Amino acid sequence: MEVAIRPDFEVGSIVVVSKDYFLYHVIAPGRAVRYGVAVGKAELVWRGKATIGRKTEWPSWTPTQAMIKRNPGQYAKWSDGMPGGPQNPLGARALYLYDARGNDTAIRIHGTTEPNSIGRSVSNGCIRMRNEAVMDLFEQVPLGTPVYVY
Repeated sequence: MEVAIRPDFEVGSIVVVSKDYFLYHVIAPGRAVRYGVAVGKAELVWRGKATIGRKTEWPSWTPTQAMIKRNPGQYAKWSDGMPGGPQNPLGARALYLYDARGNDTAIRIHGTTEPNSIGRSVSNGCIRMRNEAVMDLFEQVPLGTPVYVY
């Protein structure tokens, strides 16, 4: 859905407002396409500025050591990774966020196998979208796109 947004965000950028569960892709001065998202649980919400440093279709997934430590019963079995595909928690597409120094933040904008999670704080810090939505966004944004997460 196209909506109004503050005119000071650069065209092409992505703006995530975590508390409202929305991601905005700025398409013109003061205009954006709005998508619903799920974000990190309260203690795991990531905020900051990043750029899209990598894009992957049907990404593989490896839980972080912090995730395994928090919940070994759920994540330890995937410590060597899970191949991409319909059962993978990153869903159909992933946009990898990198910091200003070019380091992977371990935060992704990605699809989900749990579309009912959209609009809630449920993830380990990543930004989830419905697979259809992330596939659309994936096609619209190039590498280097700035991402602001509030």
